[in-house]
Amino acid sequence: MKVFARLRRPKKARGNILFRYGWKITLLLLLAGAVFAVFLFYGTWAQTFDMKTVGEMPERSTVYDVDGKIYSRLAGANRLKVSLSEVSPQFIAAVLAREDTRFYDHKGIDWRGVLRALSRDIVSMSAKEGASSLTMQLARNSLPLGGRTFSRKLLEAMVALRIEREFTKQQILELYVNRIYFGTGCYGVETASQAYFGKDASKLNLSEAALLAGLIRSPNRFSPLKNPEGAAIQRDAVLDRMVELKKITSAQAEQAKKMKVVTHPKRMPQIQENYAMDAVQRGLSLILTQDQMDDGGLSIYTTLDPSVQDAAQEALETQLSKIERQSNFRHPNKAEYKPPESGEGDAAMPYLEGAVVVIDNASGGIRALVGGRDYAQSKFNRALAPANRQVGSAFKPFVYAIAFSHGLLPGAAISDGPIQPGEIDGAGNWSPANSDGTYGGTMPCSYGLVHSRNTMSVRVGQFAGLDAVQKVANDLGIAQNIPHGPASYIGSFESNLKDLTSAYTVFPNDGVRRQAYIIERIDDQQHKPIYLAAHITSQAIDPGAAWMTSEVMENVLTKGTAASARSLGFRLPAAGKTGTTNDYKDAWFVGYTSTLTCGVWVGFDQPTTIVARGYGAALALPMWTQVMNKASRHYPAEPLQPKMPTQRATVCSISNQLATTGCTAAGSAYDIDLPVDKIPTVACQVHGGAQWPFAQQAPNGPQKALTFPGRMFKSFRRFFGGR
Repeated sequence: MKVFARLRRPKKARGNILFRYGWKITLLLLLAGAVFAVFLFYGTWAQTFDMKTVGEMPERSTVYDVDGKIYSRLAGANRLKVSLSEVSPQFIAAVLAREDTRFYDHKGIDWRGVLRALSRDIVSMSAKEGASSLTMQLARNSLPLGGRTFSRKLLEAMVALRIEREFTKQQILELYVNRIYFGTGCYGVETASQAYFGKDASKLNLSEAALLAGLIRSPNRFSPLKNPEGAAIQRDAVLDRMVELKKITSAQAEQAKKMKVVTHPKRMPQIQENYAMDAVQRGLSLILTQDQMDDGGLSIYTTLDPSVQDAAQEALETQLSKIERQSNFRHPNKAEYKPPESGEGDAAMPYLEGAVVVIDNASGGIRALVGGRDYAQSKFNRALAPANRQVGSAFKPFVYAIAFSHGLLPGAAISDGPIQPGEIDGAGNWSPANSDGTYGGTMPCSYGLVHSRNTMSVRVGQFAGLDAVQKVANDLGIAQNIPHGPASYIGSFESNLKDLTSAYTVFPNDGVRRQAYIIERIDDQQHKPIYLAAHITSQAIDPGAAWMTSEVMENVLTKGTAASARSLGFRLPAAGKTGTTNDYKDAWFVGYTSTLTCGVWVGFDQPTTIVARGYGAALALPMWTQVMNKASRHYPAEPLQPKMPTQRATVCSISNQLATTGCTAAGSAYDIDLPVDKIPTVACQVHGGAQWPFAQQAPNGPQKALTFPGRMFKSFRRFFGGR
């Protein structure tokens, strides 16, 4: 029995061993199976990503002109790609010390770092610990892997393994330094180096290299432009790590730490830099999010016409150079100007400047926009806000249009004599003189606009009413809240060329305002529209009044302040208005044909007299005629015709009512073509007498029961000194 018992003991021992270790083996097998399943799942998921995407940086956005041809390109992401050989070795060393010290030793996953991060995340029940290898960071920044979760880290790891198989270490490092974000809209080390230090990435010193490497984990928080102290702390941490890894000596680190964080921001170059593209960029910033602009790959269709743009730029330089050669020009000229070696080039220029804007009447699309003579020397866009200047007489047409909408007629008798104290509401003793220093007698209202008479225009403004003038200036986008005083009637407030030119398009458009715009459509990377221009329109001025004003302004170009247009070779049917401000500091001309409206401004960035007697007709008009003559080759100018029914009537210049035999005897009767709804409906009650047969030609329908408005008589009594 003892022998038998001894023979059975080994079997029991073996059973105990299996019982003792079997569950552990099973657990290990299950754990291994789970790990295998996880790797299989995430490895399979990782296979769904296209590795070509890793090597592709955001595409440049393409800008098209009005004919759908490529006009320029924009970088979707603010990135300048460089090869690894074009990057400072000190930056490479700093990045590896900061982000991945074992980069050349692992195959995409730094297992020690991952295990350390996972253990800390498990303890904290969060995903705060980073420890991603440089390759994993590249995966995260190149592909849509999701948010900061355990699942994302596992997927990152699997994708990183794929990246390591597809690319060499040097390729991975090059992709990384070009793709990573450095804050302030800068992608890639070259862009960051230019943006922060104004130098190539190859020229970064140790302090700068360490600072940029320190930005990667929190680029916006530690931007040297916004937080130089925080940036310095991160830089010093990178330097200490480099010393620890024996990449630099302690002495080198201390010397680098002593350097102050001094930035020299540099405006990043665009493929085509000019004032029109500046306007496009401004428009994009209002339409797109920063992410959309950064991602790029967009197709941006603009309203720009390169032929008109080139004509405007050429005319601007030709005319301003001609002014600089005048014997009475007493300022520095552009040819003598030497730009500073450093700087952003947007300071005020000491030489004569100008701007041109051309707008399509039918759509409001900007065909050309030139905001200065040399974009490389000055980025300040003088065609757009905030480049506001006093508009002067260029505002007068709107005052006349309002008065016409209130019942005043172009032939109404207006005094050109000095403004008398108390004559104009709110004027006090203010009495503006005419630009030539002379005064006349009683003239037709239209004469005041054709010859830009200040005294007549103020009286017309008094009839129009200051509140109405302010409203129209606001409705047309000329200016918000212009001064509530009679000086506004003659343009003693500021606007910019684009807004003023846009406002003028109401005249060839029967009083309809079509807001100016420069971006027609934007398509995404899949060529699907993400933006379409709204084409905002509104009836800003009475249609009949707009046409009446336009007809008067045609005479500006034939026998008024811009009559010299004919001697400059301009023969097209057109209308417009000159503008000159006090002391000849600003010269304007804004005019239009049936298809285009063009505005021109000439002046100095720091307002000063351009030349003695530097009127808009002498300084701005020649530029306008040159632009419009060339533009007419693609935009034919037809006669300016009213789009509403008109009818000839005989009217009294004193009462603005239908003339009678008494008006004829008094010499106040005149014939005029008027929109039907602007023809007076009652006979003159000032001169009396029988109505002429033409009075019966007034439009059918109810006649006004009231006599001519009392305020009309009151206004005219003031015009004539109280008669």
